[in-house]
Amino acid sequence: MKVLVTGGCGFIASHVVDAYIADGYEVAVVDNLSSGKRENKNEKAHLYVADVCNEDLEEIFINEKPDIVNHHAAQISVPLSVEKPLFDAETNIKGTIRLLELSKKYNISKFIFASTGGAIYGEADTVPTKESYVPEPASPYAISKFAAEKYIKFYNRQYGLKFMILRYANVYGPRQIPHGEAGVVSIFTEMLLAGGHPTLYHYPDEERGMVRDYCYVKDIANASLIAAKDDRVGLYNIGTGVGTHTIDLYRQIMDAIISKGKSVPQAFYEPKRGVVRPGDIRVSTLDATKAKEEINWQARYDIKAGVSETVDWYLGK
Repeated sequence: MKVLVTGGCGFIASHVVDAYIADGYEVAVVDNLSSGKRENKNEKAHLYVADVCNEDLEEIFINEKPDIVNHHAAQISVPLSVEKPLFDAETNIKGTIRLLELSKKYNISKFIFASTGGAIYGEADTVPTKESYVPEPASPYAISKFAAEKYIKFYNRQYGLKFMILRYANVYGPRQIPHGEAGVVSIFTEMLLAGGHPTLYHYPDEERGMVRDYCYVKDIANASLIAAKDDRVGLYNIGTGVGTHTIDLYRQIMDAIISKGKSVPQAFYEPKRGVVRPGDIRVSTLDATKAKEEINWQARYDIKAGVSETVDWYLGK
């Protein structure tokens, strides 16, 4: 069984590639390396340096003849999507449509899509939020992901293309770059280890910062592995259901660094403060009950264990 993973040199998708290869799958990776890194590539995967928006993507389908497409390549920065919404749409919507067209043409058995639960629901009235909640995307990034979901469902209705949409919570872990929805974990960790003083962005009436559902990347990768094996069609939240204020995340990272013998100036025990950025929402946590009941997925890492492994990785770089 062969899987074509887009964005497979990036943070999340490189872990997805590792999970597939460890389970015996053949994997081809498509990545333009705009944010992905060659050093993230699994040595057993075949890398094509290509862009999902370009026409030459078809040659890769012809050469590799994949059975499954796992689509992770994306523009992932919420602030950048606000600044450059056209660029965001061209990458996240146009790229998805091109992959769907090729999946239809070459009889792909399943299309797995990495969507966003961390942004797509907007300022939800109900948290943790279920899949049945009507999304109110609060940024061009979230809008483009929601539009991509709609296109995927259209290809299922019109052409019978099977799919599984995974709406991720805020993913963190080794190999993360300091951008995207959960980039705060890598930002705090990298800066503290380098002797810098991080900034916590928050609303004026909530100094503890925003609330997010932080899900460790190994748990996220396991969801893609399950999606490839499970024959059903569906949309699933992938998260812990547990909300963490930014200040509590900061302290978890601080504690992990100190526990591993690294010193941090006492003045940095509290972060600097800054105002929220465009597109930021106050609270986002996901109810992943459906994933547990239907596809037998649930998070195995809590925030303490995940942060500890993440700091270990940074210390070993």
